[in-house]
Amino acid sequence: MPSPVGPYRSHVRAENFVFCSGQIGLASDGTLKDGFLEQFRQAMVNLESVLTEAGAGLGNVVKTTVFLVDADHFSAMNEAYANCFASSLPARSCVIVKELPKGALVEIEAVAHLG
Repeated sequence: MPSPVGPYRSHVRAENFVFCSGQIGLASDGTLKDGFLEQFRQAMVNLESVLTEAGAGLGNVVKTTVFLVDADHFSAMNEAYANCFASSLPARSCVIVKELPKGALVEIEAVAHLG
C-alpha cells in the first residue's frame, strides 16, 4: 500500500465503522498506474489493503464515493465496480471533479461496518 499523499490516516475506526480515506491508483512504489482501468483496479487493491489493515474487507463496505475526472469513464467504472462488489453492492455516490491528487483519473473512498 502506498503512503498517503497528505497529512491524514488511511482509515479511522469509530464504534463499529471504518472510514477509509480516498484511494487512487498509486502502486506500492508510489508510481501512478497508466490508464483509467489500471488506476481503478489499483485504487481498489489499495482500498482492500486499507480495509484489511482495519480488520474488514470489501464485503463489509456499506458506502462508497467514487470521484472521476472524466464523465466518459462512468460506464467503464460501473462495470469494473460491479465486478469488485459482486456479492453485495454498497450504496454509492459518483462525483465528477476537475482534478485529483497526483493527476489521478479516479479516487475511491469507503465506509465499512464491522458489526
